[in-house]
Amino acid sequence: MRTNKICAVLGNIQRYNALLPLTNERPLATLPFACKYRLIDFPLSSIVNANINTVYMIFNEGETQSVFDHIGGGKEWNLDGVHNRFFIHLYQDFLKLKAHNQSYYRPLIDYLEKSKSEYTVYMSSKMICNIDLRAVLKIHQQQNNEMTVVYKKVESEKICQTDAVLSLTENGQITEVRPYMEHLQTADQENLCMDIYIVQTNWLIRQLKEGQQEGTPADIQDFLRKKIHTVKSSTYEHTGYLSNIFDINSYYNASLDMLNQQKFSSLLYSNQKIYTKLKNEVPTYYSDSSEVNNSQFATGCIIEGKVEGSSISRGTVLDKGTEVIDSIIMPSAKICAGARVQNAILDKEVVVDPGVQIIGTRENPVVIEKYQHVTNDILANGVAVSDIER
Repeated sequence: MRTNKICAVLGNIQRYNALLPLTNERPLATLPFACKYRLIDFPLSSIVNANINTVYMIFNEGETQSVFDHIGGGKEWNLDGVHNRFFIHLYQDFLKLKAHNQSYYRPLIDYLEKSKSEYTVYMSSKMICNIDLRAVLKIHQQQNNEMTVVYKKVESEKICQTDAVLSLTENGQITEVRPYMEHLQTADQENLCMDIYIVQTNWLIRQLKEGQQEGTPADIQDFLRKKIHTVKSSTYEHTGYLSNIFDINSYYNASLDMLNQQKFSSLLYSNQKIYTKLKNEVPTYYSDSSEVNNSQFATGCIIEGKVEGSSISRGTVLDKGTEVIDSIIMPSAKICAGARVQNAILDKEVVVDPGVQIIGTRENPVVIEKYQHVTNDILANGVAVSDIER
């Protein structure tokens, strides 16, 4: 007899050129966030907080190394037991099966059938949020529809052209779903589809079997989007913190959001914990010459300079006389004496030579790719040489 269980599918195949070079050698899912987290921590934590014990993750070929490095055996998310497990499948394998006219959803259908779950939740790593999936499931059970779609009202500049927006009646019924690029904006805020769906597992299995006979998209997120307006769908409005990551600016602004105590607490210190990979490191050291204001630091750093309005990840070294202002510094960076970094994102293991200036703007932050050694000044468009203080 089937128990009232729920399984999860975590899609991570979307690529956004506007996030390059940050996603050159990693998927969006493992992009660092808030000093010690990765984007995938948020959907994974929401999943395990809902007592879901099996997760099927889909990634692009060649992008799983950083995933395994971060998740490991899944211990931090309680996914390393006999009954608590995660599976990783490559999206390109679906495409290969489809190209050979084979049952391309078969691996996913096998997972769903073996899970013996009554419901399935689909999420992705693009939307940073801390959502109570048990509350979404309750709405789904009360409405007794085929699908429940999670959305949030957001400003138009926080929506990607390929995102879906919903048109709703006053009682929350969906009347239209379309890509934002095709949507005629009529209000200050739009109903952004967060691409979080809860469906009956048996219904999903039937739809997948029928869909592969009809040649529907191999992308399960696209597949579910196209089903919204063809079946009876309920909606659930997310009212907590949300950041939609699709370009450098959205990532930069979301990172700096975490310096706002209200937003930080809403995302990371609600009644649901966010889990991440644990590292047993020494505390961050602040010398007498350090000056810190409204910034976040992970463990293992050495801070001898000035830091203001910035996020500093694990193992970063800031020498005496350095200035880091309104910037995101990823793990194991070294900024040498007298260097200045402002409105910038430094990827992991970047080295900045003494006296070098890296200056961007809030609207156009400078991005330094991982492992780079910066020996000369770098200015964003719109920053004049006269703006550099020597």
